[in-house]
Amino acid sequence: MEIEIVTTTDKNIGKIKVTDASQISDIKKSISKLKSALYPDRQSIRLEARGKTLKDTDKVKDLGLKNGSKLYVKDLGPQIGWSTVFMAEYAGPIFVYLIFYARPSLFYGATADKKMSQVAVVAACCWSFHYIKRVLETLFVHRFSHNTMPIMNLFKNCSYYWGFTAFVSYFVNHPLYTPPCTVQFYIGLGTFIFCELGNLSIHIALRNLRPPGTKVRRIPVPTVNPFTLLFNFVSCPNYTYEVGSWIGFTIMTSSFSAGLFTIAGFYQMAIWALGKHRNYKNEFSDYPKSRKSIIPFLL
Repeated sequence: MEIEIVTTTDKNIGKIKVTDASQISDIKKSISKLKSALYPDRQSIRLEARGKTLKDTDKVKDLGLKNGSKLYVKDLGPQIGWSTVFMAEYAGPIFVYLIFYARPSLFYGATADKKMSQVAVVAACCWSFHYIKRVLETLFVHRFSHNTMPIMNLFKNCSYYWGFTAFVSYFVNHPLYTPPCTVQFYIGLGTFIFCELGNLSIHIALRNLRPPGTKVRRIPVPTVNPFTLLFNFVSCPNYTYEVGSWIGFTIMTSSFSAGLFTIAGFYQMAIWALGKHRNYKNEFSDYPKSRKSIIPFLL
């Protein structure tokens, strides 16, 4: 059978041949042959111009398509790989933070000769550890459900992470920086380390939910790792632990700039968590009703 392909603005692209067994992924490949600029990752296929994006695994037969039916394609714009974006946004903060730490004379002038506090030294280690962990997770742990994202996300994400890194690092490494008391420092450091281990544990648990090379989605549940018990209370414990890490970092450094970074991060992660929580509930009829999205019992 033949299906007509049009844009969401109703411009005709052409016709392609399909069978009842053809999947949306096959249709995307055929469209890219009609218009090379529309490579598969750049396409959003829909039954209606303003309808929902169809899954790559959806089949022609299940969608009720017949000879002469229309499918709409939306151009998502230039794309870039998720792993490429993650590597750039996570590797950058390591170098940006350490520039202020290792070369204070570039930013603080004559006062740069003052000895750096022990808290500032540990803070640099913690910041670097967090982002080195994120880089390694991108390389060896994460399994992405999508191959690409819009290329503009690279500039947006890097601006956020690199900009906030400079903001935090400037004040924590400043010669006039006043560290908190020893008790507050150790409470913050302990919180940071605990939550970093929790965050890593959740990422590994999520990785093991999805077999390699698939887009299978399952309900995440606790494993033998005690850090994963947080799955009993929230849908996105990785975000819960991430926020906890930055709360610990803020307590440890007693830094206003770190506090702002934590608040901004929590706001964004709460939005992501609410969206994922909603998707879980829509996708799985037996999804635990007692779970919240990011904060146990509250949000």
